[in-house]
Amino acid sequence: MIDNLIQHTVNRFPRLAGGDVKVQPIEKGGSDRKYYRVHALNGPPIILVKYNDQREENRHYVDIAQYLDAGGIRVPRIYFHDESEGLIWMEDLGEIDLWTFREDPWTLRRNLYFSTIDQASLLHALVYPDPARKALNLQTEFNAGLYVWEQHYFFENCLGRYFKLGPALVSSLRDIPELGNTASWLASLPRVLVHRDFQSQNIMIRQGEAFLIDFQGLRPGLAQYDLASLLYDPYVTLDASQREELLDVYMKYAGITDPAQFRRVFDLCAMQRLMQALGAYGFLGLVKERLDFLGHIPRALALLNEVLSRIPGMQDLRKVLSDLNSTAGK
Repeated sequence: MIDNLIQHTVNRFPRLAGGDVKVQPIEKGGSDRKYYRVHALNGPPIILVKYNDQREENRHYVDIAQYLDAGGIRVPRIYFHDESEGLIWMEDLGEIDLWTFREDPWTLRRNLYFSTIDQASLLHALVYPDPARKALNLQTEFNAGLYVWEQHYFFENCLGRYFKLGPALVSSLRDIPELGNTASWLASLPRVLVHRDFQSQNIMIRQGEAFLIDFQGLRPGLAQYDLASLLYDPYVTLDASQREELLDVYMKYAGITDPAQFRRVFDLCAMQRLMQALGAYGFLGLVKERLDFLGHIPRALALLNEVLSRIPGMQDLRKVLSDLNSTAGK
C-alpha cells in the first residue's frame, strides 16, 4: 500500500523522482479517510489523503476547499486530486492543532481561540448558494430528521450500547416531548454554512493563526452548532467564564442583535452536538473497536448534563445522566 502511494506521489510530483520519498501514516480521529505525511527533501510539505467512495462527502472535499479559500477562509491549499484513485495531495499545515494547547494557560490559548472564532464567523457569513461560484455538493442540511437522528444515535449507542440501559427506559427518555420540539424548532430557523465537526483537532494552528480542516461535512445549519462543537469540545477543558468570553466574542464578530435568543439556540445546539458526540464514542468504541473513544464518555456526559440544566423539560434525562456519571467517573 505504502509503495503504491509513493509511486502515485512521484507521478504527480515528477521532481521527486530519484529522491528519497517517504510516506508516513497519520492516526487521526474516527474518520474512514486515511492520512499520510509525505517526506521529501526536494518537494513541498504534503499531506496525502486516501478516501473511499462509501461516503459521498469524501469526493467533494476538494471543491469545498477551493470554495472556502475563495471566500477568504484559511484552509489547506489543494495540489492535486485523483478522483479515480481516491487520492488528494494538499498542503501540510504541520502537526500543531488547537488541541495541542489544551494544557496551556488561558492567557496563551485565548488568542488562538479568538482566531478560531474569527474563522467561524467568516464561514457563517458566506453567501450560499452563491451564483458567482461553482455549485457545491453539500451534505444533507440540518433538518428535523437529522436532529432526531442525532438524538437517537445517542440513546442507541451511548445509553443503550455502552451503559446497557433497558429498552423501556431508553425508549421513554427518547420520547421526552422537549426533544422532538427542539428538533422541529431548530429546523425552522434560518441556516448558514456550518463546518459540522468544528472541534479542536480540526483546527490547525500555524504562526498563531487558525486554519480549518476536515470540512467535507459542510452543510446548511446553525452557527451555534459549530460554536457548541468548539466550546463544549470533550477533548479539551474550558470553564464557564472562558465559554462566555468566546461566545461574546463571536456575537461581536457576527453582529448578533438578540443575544438572549442566540444563547437559547446555543444551548439547544450544545445538547444536540454532545448527544451526537456521545453516540459516536459508543459506536466507534464498541462497534468499530476503537476503545480509546470510550475514554471521552464521562467528560462528554458531564458536559451534556450541565447543558441540560439550562433546558426546560429535561429533568428525567438529567436524573439518569447524573446517576450514570456517578458510576462512570468524571
